[in-house]
Amino acid sequence: MSHHEHTSSWLERLSHALLREPQDREQLINLLHDAQERDLLDASSLKMIEGVLQISEQQVRDIMVPRAEMVVIEQDQSFNDILPVVIESGHSRFPVIGDNRDEIKGLLLAKDLLPFQLDNQSGFDIKKLLRPAMLIPESKPLDTLLHEFRAQHSHMAIVVDEYGCVSGLITIEDILEEIVGDIEDEYDEDEHENIAPKGTHHFVVKALTPIDEFNQYFKTDFDENEVDTIGGMVVRAFGRVPKKGEITTIRSFKFKILQSDNRRLHSLRVTPPKKK
Repeated sequence: MSHHEHTSSWLERLSHALLREPQDREQLINLLHDAQERDLLDASSLKMIEGVLQISEQQVRDIMVPRAEMVVIEQDQSFNDILPVVIESGHSRFPVIGDNRDEIKGLLLAKDLLPFQLDNQSGFDIKKLLRPAMLIPESKPLDTLLHEFRAQHSHMAIVVDEYGCVSGLITIEDILEEIVGDIEDEYDEDEHENIAPKGTHHFVVKALTPIDEFNQYFKTDFDENEVDTIGGMVVRAFGRVPKKGEITTIRSFKFKILQSDNRRLHSLRVTPPKKK
């Protein structure tokens, strides 16, 4: 069979797969892997497509920054109080609150502070700088939110629970990291390191990492009597071998499955609780 026939028969199979019901998602992923083996897709594109399929199954609550970890600015803070918060956090957007974290007045963009730093602060009035905050429910699917962010030219949304209380925040970068972030996590994996830092918040941890090594690294005290490895601890938390992309939280540490097969886990992305 010529290369052309190979490609056309593969495309035929792909179009059939796309016409079927969505329960054939696994079949679609198998076809995409097949495409990569035939060099019709490069490895990082394949990972990105898998990331896009994955965010269509996730909700805002799966990846949001929890309320307690939000870096916020109080609306009655002075310019000189606000500046260190902005600089130390390195963020570009901040929720501005009234009396408490449920009273969101709007968003402050770090770049809007520049004129006052260069000029004098006499005309500084935070109320004039506030941008409207987008409020969304915890249950909103990530793919829907990505479309809304793009349509509204927004980068950040405040997440509220069913009672209207603030439960966290989420940025467009958080969603894009879910799509693209794991590419580097999987491909930069250092063969010799059990635990490797990735960016500012995440670590790639091999599933066979002994629990005592994890405890030493993260200054934790997970129980090493019942299971020996981090992979074993995560499998026990799920009660089964989880699939790639699934997430669980154990004592405020978030574990996301990067690579697994039917029998065992291979690697995890670990996000420790942010320091207060």
